[in-house]
Amino acid sequence: MSFINKFIDKAKGSSRHQADNAPHKDIQSKSVTGETPSHIDVTMATQTKPTSSQDEQVQEKVKDAYVPMDISTTSYNSSSNERNFEQSSSPSRNRTTAAATATYTSVYNDQSVIKQRHDRPRLKLADFNMLRTLGTGSFGRVHLVQSRVNARYYAVKVLKKSEVVRLKQVEHTNNEKHILESVAHPFLVNMWGTFQDNVNLYMVMDYVPGGELFSVLRRSKRFPDHVAKFYAAEVILAIEYMHSKNVIYRDLKPENLLLDSQGHIKITDFGFAKHVPDITWTLCGTPDYLAPEIIQSKGYGRAVDWWSLGVLVFEMLAGFPPFYDDDHLKLYEKILAGRVKYPQYFIPNSKDLLKRLLTSDLTKRYGNLKDGSEDIKRHVWFQGVDFNRVLARQIRPPYVPSIRGEGDASHFDRYPETDEQYGNETATDPFRNLFPDF
Repeated sequence: MSFINKFIDKAKGSSRHQADNAPHKDIQSKSVTGETPSHIDVTMATQTKPTSSQDEQVQEKVKDAYVPMDISTTSYNSSSNERNFEQSSSPSRNRTTAAATATYTSVYNDQSVIKQRHDRPRLKLADFNMLRTLGTGSFGRVHLVQSRVNARYYAVKVLKKSEVVRLKQVEHTNNEKHILESVAHPFLVNMWGTFQDNVNLYMVMDYVPGGELFSVLRRSKRFPDHVAKFYAAEVILAIEYMHSKNVIYRDLKPENLLLDSQGHIKITDFGFAKHVPDITWTLCGTPDYLAPEIIQSKGYGRAVDWWSLGVLVFEMLAGFPPFYDDDHLKLYEKILAGRVKYPQYFIPNSKDLLKRLLTSDLTKRYGNLKDGSEDIKRHVWFQGVDFNRVLARQIRPPYVPSIRGEGDASHFDRYPETDEQYGNETATDPFRNLFPDF
């Protein structure tokens, strides 16, 4: 198993499962990679990931790690959302849904948003009022800001150039910028522009005020079937859109799914995303979510994102991932063995879909077959789901965050503020030529 030992060497002890009393909660992705991630993540990994197991007995042992919530009455629009999301199974309704699905265009028409970005005046620091810090990381921090032009709120990621260079993340940082400026989708955090001064790089992103889906999942312990299905449907549309651009995401997990003010998801953190027309070999991702072909140091492609979708759906339904161990070596061995124990409360349809996603056989993995993501969307678990309505955000989300108004940052932790004065144009800048597109 030498390839596993090699992979362990790359992990450097990173884990999603940190203690609640960790002295510093960093927003940089807690993922394993052969190369240090180049990003500061707008998501806050501030909650403890529940200790997981593959049976209900161990789940019972970790119940104290959760804040229980009555999911039938308090958090979710349960009954109305089930009727709204899962259409009637009558023949006439199924014919209508089938017709709608047949006309669905998997590639979201993003050109108007991309053109709007391209045509707008170039952004600059003076356009924004810097407000509170949303999170900190290895290269800098993320600020909540308000535009002096349109009064809207954004998240600005500030990266210190000297640290990016010192940690050898120049290529990753430029790569993340290029990917973000080439995508625009209802379920992705969009980037509106970049700029730099002599000290820092700045990336202006959507501000998504509802916090992480992970926080909701942790409070709820696990999601009812229709709630997991809602979030999975939105994630599927985002993944297939990225794949249409030859972009592999590679870091799907609840921590990277933010909720907007209405409760729809926004995928954030593109630090591991990569433009891959065919295959790549980079060792990166979050341990619990790694596909077998990544662990085996095989060349891999888009199919790794569909494996991660299976892990995500399982974790939403169970409250813990299908493979887990504090020891990374044992974790990777479990992933390669591929033996998943499904809780008794999983319904047959969800188990069937998960078995078709969590397979190491790429010739059988859904999403990687001839019909691509259509195999997933046509699966019986999604029966009655109109993906046109999902894309149009016409399905009422099962959970709507409590937002006290624009600019409300109550779903994010407080961090010490910096004394640094941004906009320094007098300091020597030996690195500007390394970031020509900023």
